[in-house]
Amino acid sequence: MIEILSPSELPRARAAGALVADILQTLKGRATVGTNLLDIDRWAETAIVEAGASSCYVDYAPSFGRGPFGHYICTSVNDAVLHGLPHDRALAEGDLVSLDLAVSLDGVVADSAISFVVGESRPPESVAMIEATERALAAGIAAAGPGARVGDISYAIGSVLSEAGYPVNTQFGGHGVGSTMHQDPHVANAGRPGRGYTLRPGLLLALEPWVMAGTAELVTDADGWTLRSATGSRSAHSEHTIAITGDGVEILTVPTTARS
Repeated sequence: MIEILSPSELPRARAAGALVADILQTLKGRATVGTNLLDIDRWAETAIVEAGASSCYVDYAPSFGRGPFGHYICTSVNDAVLHGLPHDRALAEGDLVSLDLAVSLDGVVADSAISFVVGESRPPESVAMIEATERALAAGIAAAGPGARVGDISYAIGSVLSEAGYPVNTQFGGHGVGSTMHQDPHVANAGRPGRGYTLRPGLLLALEPWVMAGTAELVTDADGWTLRSATGSRSAHSEHTIAITGDGVEILTVPTTARS
C-alpha cells in the first residue's frame, strides 16, 4: 500500500517527526558508559506514553522476526545493525550504538535512527562509518522531490556508501510510512536512477542508509530479531522520515531545538 497524506494531515506528521527526533536526542544524551539497554527501552516507553503516542514496535510481528518485538526501541550495538532487541547489557566505552525509533502520534507514524559512540573515545573507523551513513542520508534526501523516482534516491544513497568503501545490502532499506510503519514503496540503499515509483506530494518516506564494515552479509541473532554483521564487524545506521511537498522535501524527524 502507498499512502498519500493530504495537506491538512502534514502538521500531524510534523508533530510525530519532532517527537521521535526529540526522544532520540534525549536517549542519546542519557546513554553513557554503564547504561543498560533495558534502561534505554524503559526511557523510550515513558517518553512515548507521556506524549500520548503509541509504539510501532511492541506488537510488531513481521515474517522476518520471532513473534512480537515486545519492546519500544531498537538498540543495536557494535556488530548489530538492525532490529536490535533490547536486553540486559551495559554499554562500554567506545561502543557504537544505533537507536531506531518509530511511533504513531494522532494516527501518523514517524521513523528515525541515529548512531553514536559511547564515552570519550572516538575510534576513527566508527566515526567514519557513522558519517558515511549521514552523508548518504543527506544525498538521498537531496535526490527526492515531486517527480523524482525511488531509484534516484537509491542511487544517490548507494553511490555515497560505495564511494566510502562500504558494501551495500539491499535486503533492508527505506520505506513508505503513513498510518502504519512499513508501507510501499521499498527504497533500497542502492539502485538505478530513473526507475521505480514516481514521488508525489503527500508521500512520506523513511530513508535509512546502513552499513557494515567489509561485508554486506547479515546473520540473525539467537533472539530471532537482532541482525548482525556476518563477520562481526561494526555497523552504523542513520534514518529520517521525509515528506514530499509540492516544491521539494521536508525533513520531519528534526529535533525541536534544531527547528527554525
